[in-house]
Amino acid sequence: MKKNLTVLGSTGSIGVNTLDIVARHSDRYNVYALTGATQVDKMLAQCAAFKPTYAVMVHEAAAQQLKDRLQAEGLATRVLSGPQALNDVACAAEVDMVMAAIVGAAGLASCLSAARAGKRLLLANKEALVVGGELFLDAVQQGGAKLLPIDSEHSAVFQALPEDARTWPDVVNKIILTASGGPFRTREPEDFHSITPEQACAHPNWVMGRKISVDSATMMNKALEVIEARYLFGIAPEQIEVIIHPQSIIHSMVEFVDGSIVAQLGTPDMRMPISYGLAWPDRIPSGADNIDFRKSTQMTFESMQEPLHQKRFPGLALAWEALKAPSGTTAVLNAANEVAVGLFLAGDIQFDQIHAVNLATLSACLPEKPRSLEDLLEIDAKARIKANQAATKMLKKH
Repeated sequence: MKKNLTVLGSTGSIGVNTLDIVARHSDRYNVYALTGATQVDKMLAQCAAFKPTYAVMVHEAAAQQLKDRLQAEGLATRVLSGPQALNDVACAAEVDMVMAAIVGAAGLASCLSAARAGKRLLLANKEALVVGGELFLDAVQQGGAKLLPIDSEHSAVFQALPEDARTWPDVVNKIILTASGGPFRTREPEDFHSITPEQACAHPNWVMGRKISVDSATMMNKALEVIEARYLFGIAPEQIEVIIHPQSIIHSMVEFVDGSIVAQLGTPDMRMPISYGLAWPDRIPSGADNIDFRKSTQMTFESMQEPLHQKRFPGLALAWEALKAPSGTTAVLNAANEVAVGLFLAGDIQFDQIHAVNLATLSACLPEKPRSLEDLLEIDAKARIKANQAATKMLKKH
C-alpha cells in the first residue's frame, strides 16, 4: 500500500529534496497535497509531476494564479489558499505522513494539526519545537503521532540512540551536535559589520534557503537546534554540547555513560535524513553520494570554548539562557531572530546587529507561560514588535 504524503513547504529546499526521493520511490509514496507561499511557477511544475489532490498557496493572489494555470494545463489538482488550508491538508484523514518544512513560526499551526491527527510527522521545521515546546509535545502524545526529526543533526542523534526511548535518560551522558562553522568560521569578528547578505548565504557545505543560511552564518541555527534537541530527546540542556566540525561528515554524536560514542556519518545531503524519516524503520536509497574514505579522510574539530569562536558566534549561548528562563522565552528568541534576519536580508541592519536585536528583544519581553496556540502566537507577535523597535533604535543611533 502506498503512503499518502502532504508536503508543507514543497517549494523550499527541503520540500524539493523530499519530492526527489518520492520520485525515486513512486511505488511507495503518493503525494496528497503540496503547499507553498508565492512561487507559482515551481508549484505548477510540482503539480504537473506529482499530480497531488490539493495544492495550497498561502497568498490568495498566488492561489488564483495557480488555479488558472492548472486549468489551462488540464491538470485536476484543486487549489486552496490561506493558513486554515495548511491545517486541513496536514490533518486530512487520507494522509499518512506529513513533511513539515515551512520555515519559521508560520509552520507551527499546521504542525500542531498533524500532531493532533496522529500523523507520522517528519519535522524539518525546528521552530515548531522551539516555539511550541511542551505544548507541541503534548499534542504529539495526545494525538498518538510519530515524531521523526529531519534536521541532519537531530536525525543523526535519533539514529544513534537506542530504539527504546525510555532508556535514554539512563544511558545517555550527553548529545554532541556538530556545526560546520558556516562561511565565517575563520573571519575576524571585527570585520562582521561589513558582511553582506550574499556572503552570509554562501554556505561552504550545504545548499539551503536564505534565512537558514544566515542562521548558519551566525550559528543561531545551532542555538535553535540545542533547544529542539532538549525537547526531542528529553535531555537536560547542560547535557547538550556543540562542537565545530568543518567537513560536515559527522552529523552529530551521542556519548553514553560507559564512555562510548556513537556517531552518524554521511555526505552533506539532506536527502539522507529525509529518506530515513520517510521509510523508518526501513532504509531506502536516497540518491545521495556515499563517502569515499579513500579520498576524503580528514575530520577536524574545534571547540566552541575558543575565545574567538565565542566572539564570532555569541548567539549560540542564548539557547541555554532561554531554556533556563520562563516558559515562552524560546518563542521570544525565535521571533526576534526571524525579524532580525529578515531586516538583515533586506539591507536594513548589519550582520553583527542580528545578535544585538535578539538580546534587546529578550530583555524587553517577559512572557507568561503559554497554555494554548493563541498564547504562543501572542508571545510571537509581541516579540516581533519589540524586535522591530530595537532595530529602529539601532538605526537612529547610526
